Amino acid sequence: MLVTQNDNELISINSQGQLYFENAVFPSKESGLAETNPEKKAASSEELFGLWKETFEDYLDLKYPSSIGLDFTLHGFENMYGLPEHADTHQLQDTGEDEAYRLYNLDVFGYKIYDKMGIYGSVPLLLAHKPSHTCGIFWLNASETLVEIRSQAVLQPQMHLKSPDVKKQRAVPKTNVRWMSESGVVDVFLLMGPTPYDVFKQYAQLTGTQMFPPLFTLGYHQCRWNYEDEADVEAVDSGFDDHNIPYDVIWLDIEHTNGKRYFTWDQDKFSNPVKMQENLQEKKRKLVVISDPHIKVDPKYTLYSEAKEKGYFVKNISGQDFEGNCWPGVSSYLDFTNPDVREWYSSQFSFEKYKNSTNILFIWNDMNEPSVFGSCEGTMPKEAVHHQGWNHRDLHNLYGFYQQMSSSDGLIQRLGGKERPFVLTRSFFAGSQRYGAAWTGDNKAEWEYLKISVPMLLTLSVTGITFCGADVGGFVGDPDTELLVRWYQVGSFQPFFRGHAMQDTQRREPWLFGEDNTSIIRRAIKERYALLPFWYHLFYRAHIFAEPVMRPLWVEFPKYPETFGIDEQYMLGNALLVAPVLDSGVTSIDVLFPGLGERWYDFRNFSCVGDSHKQKVDVTIEEIPVYQRGGSIIPVYTTIGKSTGWMDNSPYELHIALDRKGTAVGEIYIDDGHSFQYLHERMFSYRRFTFKKNILCSSTADKMGCYPVKSTLENVYVMGLKNSPSEVIVHEAGEKKKKLAYTYNKDLCVLSLKNISLGVSLDWEIHIK
Repeated sequence: MLVTQNDNELISINSQGQLYFENAVFPSKESGLAETNPEKKAASSEELFGLWKETFEDYLDLKYPSSIGLDFTLHGFENMYGLPEHADTHQLQDTGEDEAYRLYNLDVFGYKIYDKMGIYGSVPLLLAHKPSHTCGIFWLNASETLVEIRSQAVLQPQMHLKSPDVKKQRAVPKTNVRWMSESGVVDVFLLMGPTPYDVFKQYAQLTGTQMFPPLFTLGYHQCRWNYEDEADVEAVDSGFDDHNIPYDVIWLDIEHTNGKRYFTWDQDKFSNPVKMQENLQEKKRKLVVISDPHIKVDPKYTLYSEAKEKGYFVKNISGQDFEGNCWPGVSSYLDFTNPDVREWYSSQFSFEKYKNSTNILFIWNDMNEPSVFGSCEGTMPKEAVHHQGWNHRDLHNLYGFYQQMSSSDGLIQRLGGKERPFVLTRSFFAGSQRYGAAWTGDNKAEWEYLKISVPMLLTLSVTGITFCGADVGGFVGDPDTELLVRWYQVGSFQPFFRGHAMQDTQRREPWLFGEDNTSIIRRAIKERYALLPFWYHLFYRAHIFAEPVMRPLWVEFPKYPETFGIDEQYMLGNALLVAPVLDSGVTSIDVLFPGLGERWYDFRNFSCVGDSHKQKVDVTIEEIPVYQRGGSIIPVYTTIGKSTGWMDNSPYELHIALDRKGTAVGEIYIDDGHSFQYLHERMFSYRRFTFKKNILCSSTADKMGCYPVKSTLENVYVMGLKNSPSEVIVHEAGEKKKKLAYTYNKDLCVLSLKNISLGVSLDWEIHIK
């Protein structure tokens, strides 16, 4: 099969003849081979039905032939992306003769970097890109999957000619991609683009868009394994206030429970969890607690006894509840593939059942690959049995997906479907974006892990999971001070922003490294909070239009080959270029200012750095380089509160960066920040700002919105305005024209309007004459 566009070959299917599927033949009861004795069954059916054994160290796997495979040839393409999760470059590499990208969710502590082996999550989506076209291959299979990628140069075909002139043909790239899965069926979708954003939308039609998160989740999160008790939580919470550092969420790991029994509290360390939550709520902050999928085997533990009575655990090959070791010791594992189990698990989040929980408590799903200590590869045996007789091998990569789905549904149900949930997951699959956020797991407190976090998050972003982040500072080990400072600076410009550290590491709250470093970290976190209107708008567009929040340069500049291999810089939306400092002791970094005819401005001092080019930029420990793209308008808060809850009616300012034509456009999205009223009752305000011919105009971007915005626009900064105006006049609907005071910096070509007090959700124009 060949897919073409305008007589150009795009994708060939099975051109290498690698389509195959093994027949899984199962013995019937009539054959006498369906014995309950595994050894007898294996001996009999191995001969007649193809059952075969595979050993790994001391582990034995008995299975029937069931694998499938298919190859695709991508004509003219050599730039491949996607296939998370691997701690590797954003641009996929040629796998050669003896390698493959592996998609198999595993708990890998301190994972190896620049490696093609799978870690916590899997998204079987591959993107192919060239300057004229972007397309995708979505291989819908949740079993262990290997992907081989091999590129070569071939003569360009001339399809419209019966006898092409070989001398006039030129060499073009061709990439062969071979998919192999252990079981399942060939279920594949070709996403034909032709632009990156078309592919994102096509993929979202199949798997859904990013859940629209509550505003508080875009603030800073403070986590540790573990904050020891209620006094520790109170001290850390107060520490942020004492040092004037905003934050929104404090997290509790497994030690907060009664003996690793989830949905419980340690009665000695957390004797009054409701009061603890009330204290946080008074400061308009939230709490996240962990809830893993393994359930401690304990008949006195209500969650376990109920699940066992209902038959809700995964079974072993003998039909008994599968038991494995994890944090609580011997545990059974909920079968989230069963809709009844998911519904029951969701009900556990009700305030009636989850004792001492309140409406500021949200959820963290960890260890849900699933992790099984001491087992083969640290996960559930492939022969374990799920709902309706499915073997674990058939749906392994979906296990964490279903737990996050159930957790998200539970948080929605506990308040009657009125409030948006927040669930962080470590394991994920295609479509996990519908249920919350994901992070890159147990990274190390080393510079190379800071560096690899950028391509890892870019890959997640282009495969739908745009609410993603890496643990600031590194989970494993103790970061040096410079690394910690740099990680805060980078993390503040990534979608999910959480500091986390493992047990027995040194405490690393932001104020523990001297006042100078505290000041730098405070500035990075406050900068995050100032940009929350911009972040919130990006997440709204991710939710509605399937646009990634964090974008590799090739997505925003698809026609420029110099961007295709860049994964140490990235864009936020289409407006901000982030160039993080990822190495120790550097005083300058190389920055690519992409595109043709673009203008770029320093995000902080508004100076124009010129047109598209590559430049060595001086850096200090104070900040990382960030640039605003000419032609964009960014909304920013003018005041910062202790948390997002204190900023509901904060005033705004607009940062307007003019392009070469003297124009710019931007948007702002506002709602209550936490409920589903934006969806069910159209309670939102979606505004568009345009700057053209020296007129700044505010108009509606969606007339259906009816949210009563109380905030005002106080300041406007226009970068790249060539001449000082003679006057600035504002036109408001139903109001008299009035002059506005202004200042103009002729060296920077920046016009400043301050204290103008215009309604953010109203129509008005500012004329600059």
